Amino acid sequence: MATSPPLRDESLRAALAEAFHWFDPGAFSDHLVSDVSGWWHSPALLASVGPALAALYADSSPTLVVSPEVTGFLVGPLVAVALGVGFAPAVKDGGDRRLVDRVTWARTPPDYRGRELRLGVRERQIRPSDRVLVVDDWVATGAQVRALYEVVAARGATAVGCAAIVDAAPPSLARSLRLRSLLTAADLG
Repeated sequence: MATSPPLRDESLRAALAEAFHWFDPGAFSDHLVSDVSGWWHSPALLASVGPALAALYADSSPTLVVSPEVTGFLVGPLVAVALGVGFAPAVKDGGDRRLVDRVTWARTPPDYRGRELRLGVRERQIRPSDRVLVVDDWVATGAQVRALYEVVAARGATAVGCAAIVDAAPPSLARSLRLRSLLTAADLG
């Protein structure tokens, strides 16, 4: 089976923008919904996203990638593999799921829907010596990034920053989060 060669720089950015779509959910919604499913359908994009996001923070020598569920569970491992480091999933509290391990939790400020969430990482997965890179597909309010920085600090580790496919945050927020991205919301129309 042949593998797709990774896309680089502008060709990657163009392919990500082309594979992205805004979806109108209809009259019951006052905003469009992002559809990133095209990113995961393309083997070339799957082969390219991890190394491209990893390159944004390679100079910071991360030792661990942490990402929030749901789409972070796809993007985070791609970046971790590209960096040659481990991955720790950050779970959202709720539902019937019971974790059978000690978890360090943090509450988010209101997200883009006005919800407050609890995000947690199993305590044994973040060591005090870790340099943690938070990875997600899309950052708008920074709510989950801030909560994960809080979890990382509570474990005695260092958050080196956040790598995202799309930065939809105001510039001052992006700076405060140490957010680096492949695209901005403006790139997606």
